[in-house]
Amino acid sequence: MASRGDNHRGETMKAALALAAALAAACLSTPASAQKSYGPGVSDTEIKIGNTMPYSGPASPLSITGKVIAAYFDEVNEKGGVNGRKLNLISLDDAFSPPKTMEAARRLVESDGVAFIFATMGTAPSSAIAKYLNSNKVPQLFLISSASKWNDPVNMPWSMALPWAPNYTSEAAIDVAYARAKNPNARFAVLYQNDDAGKEYLRGVKEALGADADKAIAMASSFEVADPTVDSQVLTLANTKADVFLIYSVTPRACAQAVRKAHEVGWQPQRFIASGCANKATVMVPAGLDAGKGVLSLGSLKPFVEAPKDDPAMTAYIDFMKKRLPNADINNVAGLYGYTVAEALVVLLRQCKDNLTRENIMAQAANLKNVPLSLLMPGITLNTTPQDFRPIKDGYMLQFDGNDWVVASELLRGT
Repeated sequence: MASRGDNHRGETMKAALALAAALAAACLSTPASAQKSYGPGVSDTEIKIGNTMPYSGPASPLSITGKVIAAYFDEVNEKGGVNGRKLNLISLDDAFSPPKTMEAARRLVESDGVAFIFATMGTAPSSAIAKYLNSNKVPQLFLISSASKWNDPVNMPWSMALPWAPNYTSEAAIDVAYARAKNPNARFAVLYQNDDAGKEYLRGVKEALGADADKAIAMASSFEVADPTVDSQVLTLANTKADVFLIYSVTPRACAQAVRKAHEVGWQPQRFIASGCANKATVMVPAGLDAGKGVLSLGSLKPFVEAPKDDPAMTAYIDFMKKRLPNADINNVAGLYGYTVAEALVVLLRQCKDNLTRENIMAQAANLKNVPLSLLMPGITLNTTPQDFRPIKDGYMLQFDGNDWVVASELLRGT
């Protein structure tokens, strides 16, 4: 006889599969142009959008993302909104603290009545609210994390990430393959953030190395987001004299400190930093431009170019930033990302037309087909299905040349 727990799991699985089928069916049904259909937070004139962002705390340098999203929506609204509806963004500070993210999400859903939660920053804060949002069938759209856990439409059918690069497992595999192409016998030192995201990156490194992992990894050392410095970890790793130094962090500070300290002690391995740290303004300048020369990072967004000659999209971004956020550092990848994720949401909402129920918003998110965004690099488009919630799977290896990030590889396909 099946236990009550087995029955519950079976019912949960059936419900999730039924929703997936409904999402797929919604995209094949007759367009909703003949009949307006709204969910919570939507009217003829408005779409109410909830967001949390670390405007304070250790990850506050990333808050430029939220400011750019708000500015982008302002520009869209000044041009008439999306299908005649203004985008009303309610963005709350969660200080990159999961309990505060949970408190803010409840307020946004239960008090502010938003249609969905959009672009929450980070794996841990987004994880803290995923169960609550999925239980209440509230879309958690384009959350900002490269963790592979977000590609789980059966168990988390209301959660989808939009990372700035392939997920952490793919990123680790590409980093390892790129390093081994140069030195097949390379020994690796890994500095990683002690949370789900950092542990996933480390797991990806081990999986990529396979049977060689125990021998090839000279040492792996963790740190906490709130740690004031990672200098002691870097000194310990440097003593291994490893050939490759892999640095995973979500906060620019730790990436900058790791690059600087390795340089200061004369350790000169091939260095890779997490895709979210490929940032001149918040990582390379604090680390020292000379210290950062040669550092590699995987990315899907175009590297910032101060004076683009043949890229009208980058020119448009620069003009937008100078007009909308004149005091912000435009050479900040978190700003480019904010512009990109806001653009992606506008495309999605236009695709929804007048059917703005939560079910259809999620259904359209699960059926993106070769969607181009202005700041994605050539050959990269958004693609999802009801069975695959990974909008971005491919990237390029970027290298810091001492002044700018430049493309250093052909398009690298993720799995």
